[in-house]
Amino acid sequence: MRVLQGCGTALVTPFTDAGDVDLPALRALADWQIAEGIDFLVACGSTGEAQTLDEGEREGVVAAVIEVTAGRVPVMAGATSNDTSRAAEETRRMCRLGVDYILSATPYYNKPTQEGLYRHFSAVAEAATKPVCLYNVPGRTAVNLDPAVALRLARNANVMGIKEASGDLKQVMVLLRERPEDFTVLSGDDWLALPVIAAGGDGLISVVSNEVPAAMTALVQLLLSGDLENARSLHYRLLPLMDANFLETNPTPVKAALHLMGRIQNVLRLPLVPASEATRSSLRAALRSAGVADV
Repeated sequence: MRVLQGCGTALVTPFTDAGDVDLPALRALADWQIAEGIDFLVACGSTGEAQTLDEGEREGVVAAVIEVTAGRVPVMAGATSNDTSRAAEETRRMCRLGVDYILSATPYYNKPTQEGLYRHFSAVAEAATKPVCLYNVPGRTAVNLDPAVALRLARNANVMGIKEASGDLKQVMVLLRERPEDFTVLSGDDWLALPVIAAGGDGLISVVSNEVPAAMTALVQLLLSGDLENARSLHYRLLPLMDANFLETNPTPVKAALHLMGRIQNVLRLPLVPASEATRSSLRAALRSAGVADV
């Protein structure tokens, strides 16, 4: 049996108007996600603006999410750095907080070789006391984790799976064909959840589920159960919202959407800035088409 299946939300990190982490809003968001039926939560990923949170803030965010979930759903915490020693130390800290999984992305900016990626993730896995989920997101990091290297890492007992956000379906299919039985493959792109899970994937780490957790969870569960007809119908109903969430750099649109829904302040940390009025208008229309009435 694979370690993790279903739909997980890559949680935003709410800020106050003064720019501080808004822990009450974060706790309310996490609690609402669980009430809506989400399968697991991911804190301090790229959607959570982890790279503009300091060490203490990241620990505070993850601790708050763990406290709210109270064991009701698993919690995955980001532990990413382009300095391997820092990534390993962040992994140790997050494990000590009591997370269920670690999410660690390919190092950004450095552009390591495939051997460098293997050694980097091996060091993260060695530091972990919880299962590690690799995160391949070349659009943000400028380096792609080749399937052969991901599969090599899959032999490490501490590496439980991968969040694949390369957008390369052939690459994902190689992983699905060659993976060990207990290696989880999760889509890292909302719009690719349908083909990835239909091809044998285990689920999705979603941005859009910040706004519509019940609908995105339903989509994933339909796909996992093999109900492609109903999954396709729901996918196409949600596709405009998926598109709207990436009109600008994530998490700019999702924070604007959650503000329209009255759940958080529309505050980001530089170098990110709030969404344009055109993006907010598109989000409002897409939310309404997805069944969110009060926007």
